[in-house]
Amino acid sequence: MLLAPRIVEKVWGRDELPAPFTAPDGTRVGEVWFEPPAEMPDLLVKYLFTSEKLSVQCHPNRQQAKAAGLGDRGKEECWLVIAAETGACLGIGFDRPLDEEAIRSAAEDGSIEELMTWFEVKAGDFFYIPANTVHAIGPGCSIIEVQQNCDITYRLYDYGRPRELHLEQGVKIADGSPYDRELHQSLPASGHASLVDGPAFRLDWIDGLPDDGLLYSYTQSLLVLPLSGEIVIGGTEVVKPGECALAPDLASVTFAPEGKALVTAPTQ
Repeated sequence: MLLAPRIVEKVWGRDELPAPFTAPDGTRVGEVWFEPPAEMPDLLVKYLFTSEKLSVQCHPNRQQAKAAGLGDRGKEECWLVIAAETGACLGIGFDRPLDEEAIRSAAEDGSIEELMTWFEVKAGDFFYIPANTVHAIGPGCSIIEVQQNCDITYRLYDYGRPRELHLEQGVKIADGSPYDRELHQSLPASGHASLVDGPAFRLDWIDGLPDDGLLYSYTQSLLVLPLSGEIVIGGTEVVKPGECALAPDLASVTFAPEGKALVTAPTQ
């Protein structure tokens, strides 16, 4: 079942997008969301396209969201860079450990941007972002984001833009640690890769045809996103690059022998 896409305009979006996407005339596309199906409400997949810096922010985990009366989901997320302009960067974590007061002070005076660790990125770079991680996306990035379906965002710093900040809530949950480099990997030149096997969801990269081990590990409903080559669900429904679809299990999906795709499913 193809998921309905939703184009989201953003001031930091782009009017020129990488293939296969095109921006409607006069539209700055920041995100393309795929509406979560009723069978899988806890997982959200979207594309991000940036022309400006996004805010420095963090998200709560499940326990913190429940304690704040904000629902039963936190926000674990991950990013796969599919295209990047020269010098494009992602800010994740800090160069040195910071306590709550240091984060607050740095957010107030704007120095938080300089204290963060910035990764210059290229297509194929992958980052898992646990809840509480302080992060920001720079301009010139095209990214696939897979996340828990949670919209709780605490903005710590927004470069002086006239948007609401959430400093008090954010500093209480923000992780002041350096980013764990083991959560960063690059897609292999060939072959499959396990990208996430976390408490909220799993995510795998499939290059060509899935092996038996992967095939029999996805026996539940999952989302599939072809990056190159078409895939077919149930022998009839064609899914093209730039689309996302729900499949009842991996055995129902036919992959292009030379294609590449992401598959993901919740683990909770």
